Amino acid sequence: MKSPFYVLAALSLASCSTCLRAQEPAPRDLKQVSAQVLTARNMNPQPVQSATSDPSYSIGAEDVLTIDVWKEPEVSRTLPVRTDGMISLPLLNDLQAAGLTPTQLSSEIAERLRKVMVNPQVTVIVAQMNSQRIYILGQVTHGGIFPLEPNMTAVQALSSAGGFTPFANLKKIYVLRSENGREEKVPVNYKDVISGRKPEGDIHLRTGDTIVVP
Repeated sequence: MKSPFYVLAALSLASCSTCLRAQEPAPRDLKQVSAQVLTARNMNPQPVQSATSDPSYSIGAEDVLTIDVWKEPEVSRTLPVRTDGMISLPLLNDLQAAGLTPTQLSSEIAERLRKVMVNPQVTVIVAQMNSQRIYILGQVTHGGIFPLEPNMTAVQALSSAGGFTPFANLKKIYVLRSENGREEKVPVNYKDVISGRKPEGDIHLRTGDTIVVP
């Protein structure tokens, strides 16, 4: 029979081996990274999305809108924008929402309602910005899908990921971006940006961008 000390030592070695495997650096092969990006983009997460009162915000598919028609509760409602960019309202059937600002959509709804109502007053609020997303992968504490806030930069986005693992190469961070049907790789030297040597290296993000921390 093996001594308790031997059993305890064996269990400790197995535990350490498991920890080391869990902390192994993420693959740096571009094909493997691309596979991770596709997996993340095909997920159907429910990230906590903030509302916006930005009048220039462009509504997108999967955004959630609160539409209020004054003194008309049967028409007022909260609803998502469909993947085809349309919404459906009583009395109006389908109408285009994606690509419009909340003010433009308010005017469009009011214009259509004038055929059946007297002086309708319509307010549109973007309750959830589900169409504006970015992805963070690699050597970060909490990777995944995050909401894209107005004027967000790469460094600001990385602060949402809970920090870096010990294996992170902060000089080799890059952003994968689809540009004219091609995947573009934009480098971001985190250390240069944070130190102030090259603050211009902190690029502004676009919806659909993927930040990779190798």
